[in-house]
Amino acid sequence: MDQNVDITLKVNGQSVTRRVPARTNLVDFVRYEMELTGSHVGCEHGVCGACTIRVDGQIVRGCLMLAAQADGADVETIEGLSDDGSIADLQQAFHERNAVQCGFCTPGMLLTAEELLQKNPTPSREDIREFISGNYCRCTGYQAIVDAIERVANERNA
Repeated sequence: MDQNVDITLKVNGQSVTRRVPARTNLVDFVRYEMELTGSHVGCEHGVCGACTIRVDGQIVRGCLMLAAQADGADVETIEGLSDDGSIADLQQAFHERNAVQCGFCTPGMLLTAEELLQKNPTPSREDIREFISGNYCRCTGYQAIVDAIERVANERNA
C-alpha cells in the first residue's frame, strides 16, 4: 500500500507539486522539501509557536498540520513575508528594541505579531501579551517584544 500523497499548493507565491509521505507535517515539508528553514521545529505539540506558518491568511502551527491538509492552499513562511517587505517594520522594531536574542522564536513571533496587527490595528499592551501568549521566548522576557509590536502598531496608525 502506497503511504504517499500528491499535493499541490502555493508556497510564498510559487506553485509546488510534490509526492510526500502522508504523515509529513507542514513545517517539515517547508523545511526539507522547500528548503525554507525560517520556521523552526520546537515542541512538536503545537505549544511553543516556533513552527508558525500562515495558511490561507491564517497562522497555524506547522507541526500540527499535515502537508496533505495544505493541498490547494496558499502557504506563506517567514521567508515569503520577509522577501515581500510586508513585515519589514516589525523586523526593524524587533532589532531596534532588542526583541531578538537567540532568534529561535522570532519567525513565529513575527508572523503572530503581523496577524495581531491585521486583526487589531490598535492593540493595547495587554492585547499584545495575550495574542503572543502561544509563542514561547526563553531569552527576552517578552517586554522587548511587546515594546516592538506596540511601536509598530503606533507607527502604522500615525
